Amino acid sequence: MTARHDTLTRRQYLAATGAGALALGLGVAPTSAQTATIRQGYQTNIWGMPTYYLLKSGALEKRGVKFQEFAVPSGNLTMQQMVGRQVDMGTYAGQSFLIGHDKGGLVAIALIEYVGRTAQIVTRKDLNITTVAGLKGRKVANQVGSSVGNVFVDSVGPKYGLRKGDFQEIRMNVNDMVSALAAKTIDAMVNVEPYNAIAVADGIGISILDFSGFDRMPVLMAATPEFVAKHPDTVVAYLKAWQQVAADFKNTPGKAADVIYSFFTGKGYKLSRETFSQALARVEVNPGFPADLQGYLAKEAQTLLREKKIGAIPDWKKALRPEFWAKAGS
Repeated sequence: MTARHDTLTRRQYLAATGAGALALGLGVAPTSAQTATIRQGYQTNIWGMPTYYLLKSGALEKRGVKFQEFAVPSGNLTMQQMVGRQVDMGTYAGQSFLIGHDKGGLVAIALIEYVGRTAQIVTRKDLNITTVAGLKGRKVANQVGSSVGNVFVDSVGPKYGLRKGDFQEIRMNVNDMVSALAAKTIDAMVNVEPYNAIAVADGIGISILDFSGFDRMPVLMAATPEFVAKHPDTVVAYLKAWQQVAADFKNTPGKAADVIYSFFTGKGYKLSRETFSQALARVEVNPGFPADLQGYLAKEAQTLLREKKIGAIPDWKKALRPEFWAKAGS
């Protein structure tokens, strides 16, 4: 796999992600003069939907926090925006976070969710490929540089004897993969929800494996070090809003599901509420800062260092900032 150390220019970030066009200033007048506007990045697959719900729930406005939203197809693009200082905060899995910390000093302020069950390998139904080993010689769509892409190449594939070079890797955004599978221009895809559920429900694909047995895949909320240094009160208020969102997912899940379902149907995706519910059920929304997070990231960092995707193991005291979550809960 090619190295993932390449970074884009600011102009290329904007052109690639459409961030400038998607910046929407929302919110109400802050309750404190120190409350800063947050440039919030999120991915438009299921991993980013808890963050999308946060932005639409009113929880931030309630705490006087203003924001702009920057939507992109996958979290590694948000990470790249943050390295380029286009965005202040964003969600992505641990692998992308570690690369972002290595390249741009990004810091983790909370764990938002676990998404290992949402990451899957889906093969074309007509090919009757039912094993990972069966992908040898096949065209496999993969969002290169993404956390799910890294886990597939570095962990899942080798576990089943499938290594780089054994298959033809087709670089593609996750939101373009289902149409490619339907057009038979690819044989399989490494994808996330709701795209896996859509492919299966439409009779296009078969899900042969999810990643939960290899990696629970915690998704982190990361921030630029400059933002947390300049605006600690805003960070605490922001995390307090996340505590409300956690309560919504636990106590009124239908409310959150309605907002997220409307997002996908509003984008033209044709999926039943039942299919969507199956996809969303694979996300475990549980904001916090668990004690085992550092151990998980340390293991992932060793893999990334071995694969030369990062230059050094992080200084965890700089990379992980649990004090903001602790203060939000006090």
